[in-house]
Amino acid sequence: MESRQPKIIIAVMCVLSLFFSSSAISASNSSHHHTTEAIKHAETAHIHGKAGHVKTLLEYAQESLTHAKAAENELAVSHQRITESIKHLEKAIARAKQDDSEAATKHTLQALEYMRPPASE
Repeated sequence: MESRQPKIIIAVMCVLSLFFSSSAISASNSSHHHTTEAIKHAETAHIHGKAGHVKTLLEYAQESLTHAKAAENELAVSHQRITESIKHLEKAIARAKQDDSEAATKHTLQALEYMRPPASE
């Protein structure tokens, strides 16, 4: 009579492997969603900043920051580009609160440059 223990161990390992790989894919999709949303809101903030709409820039920059932080938190390893974009979004928000549309717009653009993947990726 053949032992069933090795087959059970293999079956358990397969189930665990599927569980952990699907969790990783889900986290990756979620962080991608947040990155996409962060870019979308930062682009809108930048457009409004160029038009001199500092209050609207502030609103969209804050929303972009929320999504950028969520993306950073969901990545297994802290993503340096997202971290840098967060710094610039925080600076954009601070400048917008000071009613400095020009500086806020520049920081929003810099945040976008860090959020978007480099051309080589």
